[in-house]
Amino acid sequence: MVEPFTHVTKRQLSCFSNYTQLIAGLTTRHGGVSAEPFDSLNMGLHVHDRESDVVQNRDRLADEIGIPLDDWVMGEQVHGVEVKYVDESDKGKGARKLETAIPGVDGLITNNRNVVLAAFYADCVPLYFVDPVSGWIGIAHAGWKGTVHGMVKAMTDRLVQEGASLDNMEMTIGPCISAKHYEVDQRVMENIPTHLQKKVSTSVDEGHFILDLKALNHQLAIEAGLQEKNVHTTRYCTYEEERLLYSHRRDQGKTGRMLGYIGWKG
Repeated sequence: MVEPFTHVTKRQLSCFSNYTQLIAGLTTRHGGVSAEPFDSLNMGLHVHDRESDVVQNRDRLADEIGIPLDDWVMGEQVHGVEVKYVDESDKGKGARKLETAIPGVDGLITNNRNVVLAAFYADCVPLYFVDPVSGWIGIAHAGWKGTVHGMVKAMTDRLVQEGASLDNMEMTIGPCISAKHYEVDQRVMENIPTHLQKKVSTSVDEGHFILDLKALNHQLAIEAGLQEKNVHTTRYCTYEEERLLYSHRRDQGKTGRMLGYIGWKG
């Protein structure tokens, strides 16, 4: 497997590098101004960091990418599967103020070349979508709830409904917590289709399992109709990459957030 994320700068890992007009990636924890325990490129306004520091961090990323922060759009993220179509009228929502984020959504899609879609992570799964032929793109936030309740299918269905093609669509599974660091209970497993459980989990003891969220999202993407060759998975683990990435579980909740983003240039 070819790693779909490349470490371009200290502030970001990029993906979909084969599409020169597409900018997509995930921030690291370096190159910002936030103090401990959010040091230093915390992108989340909802983790009790200083608002001015977070906005400055976001501005730094926007300047590095070359697209003003006021052209970025962010959702509330409620661990659901709601998907929102975004156009130019949504520019700036959630970019500088938490209360202006698009409410109740964990997935954003657009075919507008003047908008950057963004979402936040610290162990949950970043999902990136692109149909290079139609120009449709999307980003989704999928923790275990979003994953088992169908975030992948919700995104692919909405993209196809709007004019994207499953034959052309690519999906990249970004850095998240890896299987060996993600133990779940029977309550979580009961939400996973029975025919997939043995493929994506290992029993630890009665009622406890090791769950591979990357593998599960990969399987769900294939079942949603994406071609195997078009589903890419990173090797990065948020829990293990302590110097590079935030992890909610590793840091016991006292940590920052990475920002995932995708958008067309020009």
